[in-house]
Amino acid sequence: MDSFSTLIRTASHEQHMEAETSTFMTDLLGGRLGVDAYARYTEQLWFVYEALESRAQDLASDRVAGPFVRPELFRLAALERDLEHLRGPDWRSTLTALPATRGYADRVAAVARAWPAGYVAHHYTRYLGDLSGGQIIRDKAERTWGFAKKGDGVRFYVFEGITNPAAFKREYRALLDGLAVDDPEKQRVVAECERAFSLNSDVFSALGEEFPLSA
Repeated sequence: MDSFSTLIRTASHEQHMEAETSTFMTDLLGGRLGVDAYARYTEQLWFVYEALESRAQDLASDRVAGPFVRPELFRLAALERDLEHLRGPDWRSTLTALPATRGYADRVAAVARAWPAGYVAHHYTRYLGDLSGGQIIRDKAERTWGFAKKGDGVRFYVFEGITNPAAFKREYRALLDGLAVDDPEKQRVVAECERAFSLNSDVFSALGEEFPLSA
């Protein structure tokens, strides 16, 4: 029988690929969009991570979600530094969420308040994704727009507190395998992972509409 971490990964594989191959992300990583599109994407990430991290400390003592609350993963401070670099010191005054982003952030906030196992689903889809595929985005951004290597503009993708990402991911998957819930609840967590990827794809679709490539 497959481990729970394997079950989650295989169940959400289709949505994961859909997000990675979205038109917006393909155009962004292909260098066909300007730095403004990258900055707009970074702004959307801020809303999601604000929802994910604003209640993290409240969940730190929770039996189910607590083991996943790891300060070395937190991204909000790095995002804010990137936004200051991308948008200037008054970045907060122009910060706006796309409707799709608001829906995503609202869902994260709702499960953070009321459903610790659901919070784990969003935690997994975001942090493990950024720790893995995020490195491709960082490399492309540095080369396309000239950001300093692992510097301002791409700090979101730099996990300074994690010296061995492969070992960290193994440890994280072991936490998933030991998730302190019963099997029906695990099925709900898998479904929430799928929902998280779908919400993320909605954001990419909305960004694609905002930054269409001229024919």
